[in-house]
Amino acid sequence: MKGVEEIYQEMLAKLEERCGFRPEESCDLAVRLYAAAAQVQALNIQTEWVLDQSFPQTAQGIYLDRHAAMRGLRRLEAVKAVGTLRFSVERASTVDLEVPAGSICMTEEEVRFQTTARCVLKAGELFVDAPAEALEGGSASNAASGTVTIMTACPVGITACTNPKAFSGGSDPESDESLRARVLESYRRLPNGANAAWYERSAMDHEGVTAAQAVGRARGIGTVDVYITGESGQPDAALLEEVRADLQEKREIAVDVRVLAPQTRTVNVTMEVAAGSGWTFAAVKATVEQAVASFFGGHLLGKPVLAAELITLAFQQEGVANVRLVSPAADVAAAVGTLPVLGGLSVTELEA
Repeated sequence: MKGVEEIYQEMLAKLEERCGFRPEESCDLAVRLYAAAAQVQALNIQTEWVLDQSFPQTAQGIYLDRHAAMRGLRRLEAVKAVGTLRFSVERASTVDLEVPAGSICMTEEEVRFQTTARCVLKAGELFVDAPAEALEGGSASNAASGTVTIMTACPVGITACTNPKAFSGGSDPESDESLRARVLESYRRLPNGANAAWYERSAMDHEGVTAAQAVGRARGIGTVDVYITGESGQPDAALLEEVRADLQEKREIAVDVRVLAPQTRTVNVTMEVAAGSGWTFAAVKATVEQAVASFFGGHLLGKPVLAAELITLAFQQEGVANVRLVSPAADVAAAVGTLPVLGGLSVTELEA
């Protein structure tokens, strides 16, 4: 793209060609021409930007969303991490202690979580577990086990809280590149009301469906199995029934359609990590655990888990100087209707 100076010189040359003189640099006309050249360049920049937004290959943000809408697609929203909060007392109480729904606890980094149901610590017991979710969506809402230890408002009689297992399933809004890939794929695999692309797209139209995979002739001629995943992995019964009823209504005549939750394949991750200068291993370990936990989600339906991807993911975390992946020792292959889920997660210090 031409710069302001290049446009300005062209304007001076054209003026000299037509009028027979070249204005001095300090004269009023030269100043006006330079200002006009700056505006011309701004228009050129605007024109290039408009051109970029006109095609899904280069559009960004809300303009890419509009291209997606024309293909019946929408950007996946941020998802909240879910898990369990454990409330405890130092000594068993002689009366029941209530932990109300909406009780909020947080990590030292002030990532907040709230209980989603009322629970009661029975007399004579030391702890009770309550289902909980992050207050805000995004991958930052994932938390390693044992990191949610601060109560913002202590339920009566309760002295401590923690999360016995990691909060997981939190994910950021779908990136432009991910959405762009789905938009372009919708052109390559045109749904025709009968093929796998149509079933997958119809399932993805339902809020809460993160990924869908259709298998034709799964049980013989005239059968279709559609696997779906939810925001945090496995879909709940209500979502399965919602998608099933919709596809049953829209399906081809004499086609037997089933909507299924995927089979799961547990992937145990063990890695050794070295902290960089100025970082403690404890801090680095927490960020790596959180990143790995957030990597596993519904979007992995029917996809492989690559060892290189896990190593890269750990390396991208701030403070990580070196990584050695112990397990999985090799790539976990993709399988139709299968969702890789995180099993055990161990992050230990890499010795020099």
